[in-house]
Amino acid sequence: MSSVSMNAPRHQPVLLAEVVAALGTDNAGPQDGAIYVDGTFGAGGYTRAILDAANCTVFAIDRDPHAIAGADDLLRRYAGRLHVIQGRFGDMLRLLNERGITSVAGVTLDLGVSSMQLDEAERGFSFRFDGPLDMRMEQAGESAADLVNNMAERPLADLIFTFGEEKKARRIAKSIVAARALAPITSTGQLAEIVRRAIGPAGHADRIDPATRTFQALRIAVNDEMGEIDRGLEAAEALLAPGGRMAIVSFHSLEDRRVKHFMREHAGRNPKGSRHLPELAMTEPTLRLVTPQGISPGDAETAANPRARSARLRVAEKLGGVAA
Repeated sequence: MSSVSMNAPRHQPVLLAEVVAALGTDNAGPQDGAIYVDGTFGAGGYTRAILDAANCTVFAIDRDPHAIAGADDLLRRYAGRLHVIQGRFGDMLRLLNERGITSVAGVTLDLGVSSMQLDEAERGFSFRFDGPLDMRMEQAGESAADLVNNMAERPLADLIFTFGEEKKARRIAKSIVAARALAPITSTGQLAEIVRRAIGPAGHADRIDPATRTFQALRIAVNDEMGEIDRGLEAAEALLAPGGRMAIVSFHSLEDRRVKHFMREHAGRNPKGSRHLPELAMTEPTLRLVTPQGISPGDAETAANPRARSARLRVAEKLGGVAA
């Protein structure tokens, strides 16, 4: 696949103005001379906005080699201020330490799959286009096809239930196992039809495609997205200078709960005990919650970009002073 110009309007960053503003103390946005990390570079929307907001430096990370290959235009435009790294955001502390950077003023993450990945049939992320059943962001390791063709029925059902929050997971897993006994499941179209037939036309009261949650579950499993979020949040906190901020955008409840619980715990807001359990020991807070309830897109943004409907931005600030 050829690289794609980063000038192409292929991706609309969600909550862009809010993310950029949140990266500065008192929502003042990026500051001249400061260093920021965009841990999910993608099409470069957040990176571009950060670099345009101040005479600052951005280290942009992405595990997808296609995203890295498409960064040439931005690297030329922001020569000397933009550094693009192929890797996982969960490794950002190591990746920046290797480049002599031990602290930064801000970190942003846009969790989940990108519009670019969904829109490319050959990547196998979406049931909207028939393509190989792949879903690997790094295009290495086990694919979604490996999982659906090799996992036993019960573990497969558990995976779909846990990561897809799919109530009909057992029925879907049973149908997948029956179908693969006849022939391997190798395409997104095959899998989507198997799931739709398993659930039936009235299987979902909401308006999403019946295959949505199963595809989400497989993608999360293939890319270890929940583990990556945990590692990324820990790395971001360790990398932030005192007063630095992390701004995290999530798109579904699994991601958002992970982020919310991390920020609350590190802000010292552990849940209180009950009559039956002792109160949990309070940890020394290392973060301050900037947006305790999170920020959701407004009506205008969701009308212009339907992908934004489920988005939630959470912001936390590293305690201990002001970021350099």
